[in-house]
Amino acid sequence: MKPLLRAVLIIDALLLLAFGLLFLLTPWKSLYDALQLVQTDPALVGQGAGIALIGLAWLALHASIDGAMTATTAKVVGHVNWLTGVLMLVWLVGLHTPQLTPFGQLVAVLTGVVLLVIGLGGVRLASAVKRRERLTGSAAAERADRVAARDAENEARKAERERNAARPGVAFPAAGSHVEPSLGVTPAVSGSTPVSPATGHPVEPGLTAAAPRAMMPEAAAAAREDALAHERRADAHQDAAARERAAAERSEADARAAEAKSGSPSGTPRPPFHG
Repeated sequence: MKPLLRAVLIIDALLLLAFGLLFLLTPWKSLYDALQLVQTDPALVGQGAGIALIGLAWLALHASIDGAMTATTAKVVGHVNWLTGVLMLVWLVGLHTPQLTPFGQLVAVLTGVVLLVIGLGGVRLASAVKRRERLTGSAAAERADRVAARDAENEARKAERERNAARPGVAFPAAGSHVEPSLGVTPAVSGSTPVSPATGHPVEPGLTAAAPRAMMPEAAAAAREDALAHERRADAHQDAAARERAAAERSEADARAAEAKSGSPSGTPRPPFHG
């Protein structure tokens, strides 16, 4: 739509330039007689109007190139054109002032109609382009606001992560490191340098090793159950060994009692029997 408005501005510039040159040549009486036009009296007024129209034509041509001036200039020039066309139709057709020949009256009517149509069309196009630019600008502003809000939120999150990383008293495990489940056994800690139960490495003074994920309540309960099962198995092995030792001692005591009852120690050969 804006390229069409620029084309209308170029047409406006050509029309304004033509009328400006015609008014600027007001003292040229033979030209006006050949065109069957009425000269402006005094000539100074006609030449002043010609200079103003030439300046307006230059403004319209410049606005057709500069996009920032297109809509506003087209609206102003359009209003000037249709008002001029209405004025010509009222005076030359309605009031028949000044008196013109039939050809001159036909040219005046056509010129007034052309100015009226081009002027109103330029005003409508300029309003539509202005409305579209306003909507585009508001959409771009909303998009910029959303982008700025998202950037601010990302910056806030980044600052929060940096503060958490630099907070004293907490040591976070390195990214990608694997923490083995612990059975509740804490490594030995010296009086000078504490040791992390997750990694086994010394922890810097002023920092406390954070509990690994394996020490969550579920993992801790599973570790305790494994430890209790291991203790039960060890107790069962000890009870079996104690029973075996008790059985061996009882068998040995029975053997000794049998030897004492027979009167000869076991393993000693008896004397031969004499009849």
